[in-house]
Amino acid sequence: MENGIDKVSGSMLFSEEELIEVSGLKKGGDFVEVTCGCTSHRYGDAVGKLRVFSNGNLEITCECTPGCNEDKLTPAAFEKHSGRETARKWKNNVWLIVKGEKVPLSKTAFLKYYNQASKNGNGIHKAHSGRVCHRDEFVRCSRCKKERRFRLRTKEECRIHHDALADVNWKCSDILYDRFVFPLLIMFLYDKLHLSCSSLLSHAH
Repeated sequence: MENGIDKVSGSMLFSEEELIEVSGLKKGGDFVEVTCGCTSHRYGDAVGKLRVFSNGNLEITCECTPGCNEDKLTPAAFEKHSGRETARKWKNNVWLIVKGEKVPLSKTAFLKYYNQASKNGNGIHKAHSGRVCHRDEFVRCSRCKKERRFRLRTKEECRIHHDALADVNWKCSDILYDRFVFPLLIMFLYDKLHLSCSSLLSHAH
């Protein structure tokens, strides 16, 4: 369980009833993707692809123009990018197409993991740019059963963390030592070499 939310595959995130006639539906390894959009009275509809993850992350790839390369936007950033005049109400302004009609995100089931994550305070935050930023996250080693910390400051670090989450047989040794923040390097060496903490810390300094 990650931050109080079970990690499940994309095919099990939502019931069939919740996915009935939702446009652009695609089920990935740990996400569900659907067509979304936001309407500006001045610029019209900006369309994108919304990915919903079980840990509460919401990521939108914008497809407003053929040359647009904006991806991994938060819904708030997508709302702003679309030119929506009344911003900061993305739950109502960002819509999905359900049974051929535009339906506000807030009136669908696609916010349930986001709402649960917010309730649990799981470390999903919005930077000043509106993009997703994270605190450190943890993955449990399948061998020693201890939780290992991952830094989530760059796209590469987020990808490594997601890959580890997706691997049910993930072990501490599957990742290079410098991928961990420093305290976890100390703990890893302690476990591996059976040294005392004081001995390791004295060598580190």
